[in-house]
Amino acid sequence: MHHPLYETRDFGNIRELIDNSVALFGERNAFRIKRGSEQVCITYNEYQEKINGMVTALLSEGLSDAKIAICSNNCYEYCLTYLSVICSGNVIVPIDKELHEDDILGILKASDSEILICDDHFLKEHDVSAFADYRLIRIKGSGEERDDIEDFDAFVQKGIDMNAAGYELYKSYEQQPDKLCTLLFTSGTTGTSKGVMLCQNNFAFEILSAMKVVKINPEDRGISLLPLHHTFESSIIIFFAVYSGAEVTFCDSLKYVLRNMADFNPSVFVAVPLLLETVHSKLMKAVKKKRFGELQFKVGAAICRAADKFGIDLKKVFFKEIQDTFGGNMRLIICGGAPIDPQIIKDFDAFGIQVIFGYGLTECAPLAIINNDFVRTVDSIGEPLPGVEAKIIDEDENGVGELCVKGGMVMKGYYKNPEATEEVLDGSGFLHTGDLGFVDKRGYYHITGRSKNVIVTSNGKNIYPEELEYHLCKSPFVSSAMVEGKKNEQGELRVHAQIFPDKEEIKEYIDKEPNDGEIQAIIKKVVDEVNASVPNFKKIKSFYVRPNDFVMTTTKKIKRNAN
Repeated sequence: MHHPLYETRDFGNIRELIDNSVALFGERNAFRIKRGSEQVCITYNEYQEKINGMVTALLSEGLSDAKIAICSNNCYEYCLTYLSVICSGNVIVPIDKELHEDDILGILKASDSEILICDDHFLKEHDVSAFADYRLIRIKGSGEERDDIEDFDAFVQKGIDMNAAGYELYKSYEQQPDKLCTLLFTSGTTGTSKGVMLCQNNFAFEILSAMKVVKINPEDRGISLLPLHHTFESSIIIFFAVYSGAEVTFCDSLKYVLRNMADFNPSVFVAVPLLLETVHSKLMKAVKKKRFGELQFKVGAAICRAADKFGIDLKKVFFKEIQDTFGGNMRLIICGGAPIDPQIIKDFDAFGIQVIFGYGLTECAPLAIINNDFVRTVDSIGEPLPGVEAKIIDEDENGVGELCVKGGMVMKGYYKNPEATEEVLDGSGFLHTGDLGFVDKRGYYHITGRSKNVIVTSNGKNIYPEELEYHLCKSPFVSSAMVEGKKNEQGELRVHAQIFPDKEEIKEYIDKEPNDGEIQAIIKKVVDEVNASVPNFKKIKSFYVRPNDFVMTTTKKIKRNAN
C-alpha cells in the first residue's frame, strides 16, 4: 500500500462510536424518512435518545446475551434495533424477510432466539400462530392495531421514560467488544446456511480500515436499497453512516429506486452488479435512442477525461440529465457481490459518479479487499484494506489459487459448529475463503470463481463457471445464466449452460413477440460469440434455454443447488 490514508478517530466499542458521533454531529440529521406524503428528519441527538431508551428497556427486563431476531423491511427502526441490541450486551440475529416460513423458524431455532422483532409485511406474509414460541414485537406501519403483539414504539418509550426518571440503565452496562454481538446466517447460495459470529471489534476494525481509504462526509446522504439483513448493506448504512455523521434514507423497493432517488437526492448508495447493470442498460438505451446520442456520449466522455487532467470538472455540463436521474447529487456507489463489466465502471465515471468495487464476505463483516479513493481499477477487486493481510495458496500453473485473508474483521467462528469453523480458520488466523483468484504485477487481486464450482476436465484443465457466466450475461439478450459440468453419453464432463433469456430485449431486437425458435437461435448466437472468445477447452458444448428464471438470493446470486 503506497498511498496516503485519511485520518480517522479511534473508538473502543460501538457505544463509544455512537457517543462520539453524537458529540460531533448531534444536530445533523441521522435519518430522513417518509411519513405519508411528508419527509420527517431524525437528528443524531434524537437517535441517541432512542438507542439509550431501547437499551434501558432491554436491560430492565434482565435480558443479557439474549438472541433477538429481526425480520423486517429496511427502516429506521431496523437500524435502531441493531445498535440497541448490540449496546445492551445482547445478540442481534438479522433474518432475510424473503425466506419461507420454515426457513425463518429454522433460523430462530438454530440461533436460540427468544424475541422476534417484525413489521406489517412479516405479519401479512406469515401465520403468526407458527411463531407462538417467540415473543413478537411489531414495528408499527400502516396495518391494523394488534393487541396480541407488543408495540415497538411503546417498548422504546418505556426505556426513554425510565431514563428520564433517572434509572438510566444504559449507562450501567459495561461494553465487551470481543463478545458475540451479531449472528448472521449466510444466504447460502449452495442451500446451506451457517451462523457467522461477529463481535464489536469486527465492526470497529472494519469501520476504521474502510474510512482510511474511502471518504464519506457528514454532508452525504445515503439511500438504503439492499436488504439490511445482509452485512454489506448493514455495515455501511448502520455503522459507516454513524461514524461519518451522514444522513440515511430508505428506498420503498427496488422497483421504485429512481423515483426514490428523485425524492431524496442521495449522494451515496450500495449496490450489487445486477442492479447497476440494469440501470446502466436503461441509461445507455436512452442515450442511443437520441439523434447522435451515442456519438455525443463518446465525445462528452472524452472531453471530460481531458478536462479532468487539468482539474476541470465538466461532467455536470455534459451529463446533467443522467445525473438528474439519480437525484442530481449522486457521487459514490459502493458495489460488490459479483463480477461487473469494467465498461460500466468507466461509464459511471464519465457521468461523474465514482464506483468503488471490491470483495468481501459475511465472515469478514464483510469487506476485505476493495478499490478505493486512492486505488481505482476497473479490472480488479483492488487491494486489501489497511490492516488486512491477503495471500493466494495452492497456486496452479497460472498463479490461480485459494484466497485467504487475515485481520480484525474476521469472524469469531460459526455458531455451535466448531468443525465448520476449523475448516475455514487456520492456526495462523487466516480465513480460507473458498474463492479462487490471483495477484497481478501491480499487487491488485482478482477473483476467478468459487473452488467448489470449478469444472475439472478429463485432461486436468480447470474451468471457472463464473468467467463464462460473466461473458454470457454481458449480452443484452441474457437475463441470467449458470454454467456447470454435465456428463455426456460417454461419461465425459462437458461445459453446459442454463440460460434465462431477456425476452423484452429480444422482442425489441426483432420488433415482434419472439417464438421459442427465435429465442433459441438468438441465444445460440450469444453462446457462439462467447465460445469464439475463449480457448477450446472452455467452450460451452451444450445449453438449455430456461422458461423461468433461477432461484435467487435477495442479493441476486443464483442458488446453484436450488435450480
